[in-house]
Amino acid sequence: MSEKKGYDATQVESKWYERWRNAGLFEPSGGTEQYTITIPPPNITGSLHMGHALCYSIQDALGRYQRMQGKSVLILPGQDHAGIAAQSVVVKKLKAEGVNSFDLGREAFVDEVWKWREQSGDTILHQFESLGCAFDWSRTRFTLDPEYVNAVLKVFIEWFEAGYIYRGLRVVNWDTALKTSVSDIETERRDVSGKLYHIRYPFADGSGEVVIATTRPETMLADVAVAVHPNDKRYDGKVGKTLVLPLVGREIPLIADEYPDPEFGTGAVKITPAHDPNDFEVGQRHNLDVLIMMDEAGKVTSLGGKYAGMDRIAARKRIIEDLEESGALVNIEDHTIPILISQRSGEIIEPLASEQWFVNQKALAEDAIKVVEDGQIKFHPARFGDVYLDWMRNIRDWCISRQLWWGHRIPVYYTESGTPFAAFSWEEAQAKAGSEPIVRQEEDVLDTWFSSGLWPFATMGWPEETDDLKKYFPTDVLVTARDIIYLWVARMIMMSLHFCKEIPFKDVYIYATVLTEKGERMSKSLGTGVDPMEIIETKGADALRYTLLSQTGMNQDIRYSDRKTDDARNFCNKIWNASKFVLMNLEGYDGSEPDQLDDIDKWLLSRMARCEETVRTAYETYDMQSAISALYRFFWTEICDWYIEYSKGRLQNPETRATPQWVLLTALENFLKMLHPAMPHITEEVYELLPIANKKQFLMQESWPAIPSGWWDQKIESNVESWIEMTRSVRALRAELGYQALKTQPEIYFEGALEGGQQLIQSQAWFDSIHPGKPTGKYVSTTSCGVDFHIPLAGVDTEKELERIAKEIEKTAEELQKLEMRLANPQFVERAKPEIVEREQAAAAELQSTVEKLRERRTLFGG
Repeated sequence: MSEKKGYDATQVESKWYERWRNAGLFEPSGGTEQYTITIPPPNITGSLHMGHALCYSIQDALGRYQRMQGKSVLILPGQDHAGIAAQSVVVKKLKAEGVNSFDLGREAFVDEVWKWREQSGDTILHQFESLGCAFDWSRTRFTLDPEYVNAVLKVFIEWFEAGYIYRGLRVVNWDTALKTSVSDIETERRDVSGKLYHIRYPFADGSGEVVIATTRPETMLADVAVAVHPNDKRYDGKVGKTLVLPLVGREIPLIADEYPDPEFGTGAVKITPAHDPNDFEVGQRHNLDVLIMMDEAGKVTSLGGKYAGMDRIAARKRIIEDLEESGALVNIEDHTIPILISQRSGEIIEPLASEQWFVNQKALAEDAIKVVEDGQIKFHPARFGDVYLDWMRNIRDWCISRQLWWGHRIPVYYTESGTPFAAFSWEEAQAKAGSEPIVRQEEDVLDTWFSSGLWPFATMGWPEETDDLKKYFPTDVLVTARDIIYLWVARMIMMSLHFCKEIPFKDVYIYATVLTEKGERMSKSLGTGVDPMEIIETKGADALRYTLLSQTGMNQDIRYSDRKTDDARNFCNKIWNASKFVLMNLEGYDGSEPDQLDDIDKWLLSRMARCEETVRTAYETYDMQSAISALYRFFWTEICDWYIEYSKGRLQNPETRATPQWVLLTALENFLKMLHPAMPHITEEVYELLPIANKKQFLMQESWPAIPSGWWDQKIESNVESWIEMTRSVRALRAELGYQALKTQPEIYFEGALEGGQQLIQSQAWFDSIHPGKPTGKYVSTTSCGVDFHIPLAGVDTEKELERIAKEIEKTAEELQKLEMRLANPQFVERAKPEIVEREQAAAAELQSTVEKLRERRTLFGG
C-alpha cells in the first residue's frame, strides 16, 4: 500500500471510472432478474447542480447495490432537448454575435441549435462521469433522436384522432419576451411590493356605482363584466344592470357568481376572461366574450383605443393618470402582489388567452389514479402519493403547444379550407386529406413535458417491440423531484398505461431538496449556489456523495455545508489509514479462519451482521441516511475505536495475531462491499489491495456480503457493549481526577461480575493491571452497569491537586455568581426571550453542579 499519508481522491476517482468503463461494467450483465432505471433526462443546457448531484448519486447507488444482489442492471442515461431553455440560450448566443435569430428563419435557426448541442450539449453527461455514475452510455438517448421523434409523433397522432387532443382558447402563462406560453415549472413565484387601485364603475342608469380593486388596471380595457356573490346583500336588486367601463365607455353587465369573496373589500371583482384564468372560468359559465387587450409582445391591442401600441407597463401609468383626471380613481394603497417570473427571460409572466393545443387529461386520469390507489405504483415518502392523487382527481386540460422553433413540431397539417390532419409527414397528411391540397404545417412545437412523458418506454425502442422493451420495461424506480410530480410523473403514468398497457415504474422516490447551510434555496442568481464540480475536483466525488446521501431518507429538505463535506473527506482518510494499518499488520497471515474466537472477535462479527441487515434494508427502502449512519458507526466506532485499539497488542504477538488479522480483513472486506454503492471509488481502491482468496477483478463485480446467520449473537453484543460502557465511565472518572494526561495508571479495582471484560477495560481505560475487590488507602469510585470501579489515589501530588482544584472552584464560582446576578435581575427575566432565559438557567445549574463536584474532589484530597 502507498506510503502517502492521506487519501487523494483526485488521483483515484478518474482512474477507477475509466477501468470500469473499459471493462464494460456499465452495461447489463449477469443474473436473469432485471433492475432498470431510466434517469430523469437533464436538459442539454444543464450543468451539474446540487440537486442533480443528489438525484443521480441515489440512482447510481441503487444500481450498484442491485448489481451486487446479482441482478442484470440497466441505468439508461439521456438528455431532454429542453425546448424553451435551449432556444433561449442560442438566441442569446446569436444576439451576442450580432445575429437576429428571427431573421435567420426557422430552418437555419434550428441548424444553429443543433450545432450548439454538438459543441456544448453533453456537458452534464461528462459531469455525471465525474460523479461516478455507472450508467450504460452505449444506450444514451436524446428526445430528438429520430426513433424518439417517431414515437412522439405516433402518440400525438393517435391522441388527436381519438379526440384527446384539440385546439382551443385558454388562458396560459405567457412570456412576452420569448413570445411563447410556458409551463408552471419554467416560472418562479415571487412576492413584490405593488399597488392596489380602487376604481369606480358607474351604473349606466345613473343609480350609483360599484368600486372594484385591481393590481393590473391596464387589463380593464378588456373587462366584459363585474361579478358579485349571489348572497351578497349589498347588491340585491342590482344584478343584471349595466355598468359603464371608465375611460372606454363600453357597457358591461353586473353578474352574480360564486367566485367573488364578499368578505374582501366591496365584494365586487372585474371580469377579464382573456387575462385571468379564474375570470376565464367565470366567462365560460356566463357565456361572456373574450376580449384581448395585449398582444404576444406585451403591447396594447387595437381594443385599447388611444392606448393601442403602448407597452403594458407604460399603458398602466397612463391609464392611472387618466382615471385620476376623470375622477374614477378612488384611491391607491400599497399591496404585496404574488407574480410569476419566467426563468428563461426574467420577464413577468402575463396570463393571456391564446389559441393553443390541449390534451383532455380527465379522460386519461382514471387508470393513472387507480394504479396508485391500489399500490401498483408506490410513492416514497408515501405522502407524495397523496399529492399526486389530489392533483389527478382535480386534473385540468394540458396546454401542449409552445411558440418556439426548437423541439417536436406539432404534426398537424392544414388544407386550404383550414381542416387539420395529424400525420407523420406532409405526404401522409395529403393522403388523408384526399383531393383538397395541404397548404401548411402547424408552426408550434410540443411542450417538452409531452415528449419526456414517453421517456421510460420510448427510450427502449417503443413503438417497436424491441428486445430492450421486452426485457427492461417496466422500469423499477423513478427518482425525481417533488416539483414535477404532476408535470412529469403523472404524464408518464398516463402515457404508459394508455400506449403500453403497463405502469412505467414500480416505485417513485421523491428526493429531498438541497438547501444551503442556512436553509436558503440554492441559486446562482441569489449567490447561494454551490458548484458540485468544484467540490468533486477539490474533495472528491465520494466525499460529495457521502455528504448528500448521509442526509437522505424520507425527509423533505437537506442542508449542504462545506463543513459536512470536510467531515466526509476525513472519513475517506480514516478508511484509507485504518485499511493501511490492517494491511501493514498481516505478517504471517495465511487466510485461514481461526478455530476459536474471543468474545471481542465475536462481537465485531455480530455487529457486522447487524450492520449488514440495517444497510440492506435501508438500500431496499430508499433510506440512504440510515445505511450511511450504520456504516459510519460500524467502521469508525466499532472497528477503529474499539476493535483495532484493543487488538493492537494481539497483532504484535505471533501467537495471537492470526485471529484479529482474519477478523479485521473479514470486517474490512464486507464493510467495503456495503459502502461501495455510496462511495464507489475509495472502496474499489482499498479492495484492490486486500489479500483475500477468490477475489474478482473489481469490487463492482462482487456479490453482496453473505453473513453467516450464526454470527449474529445478541448475548455477546450485550456483554461487550456493557464492557465498553464501563470503560467509558472509568475514562470519565480519570478525566475528572485530572489523570487523563497520564496515559496509564498502575491499577484499578472492581466489585461485581465482569464476565470476561477485564482485559478490554484494563487496556482501553489505560491501566497496568485490574484486580477484584477494593484498594487499600484512599480511592475514588464510579459505578457502571452494576459494577463498582475504584481508582487508588496513591502517587498523586496532593498539594498540587488541591491548588489546581481551588483555582477551578474560584473561576467556576465567579462565572456562577455573574449568571445568578443576571437571573436575579427582574428586567432581564422580563425582557429577554424565554429561550435565552432558559439557556442561562441551564448554564447556571451546570456551573453549580461543577462547583459541588470540585468541592467533593477537594474533600477526597483532604482539603
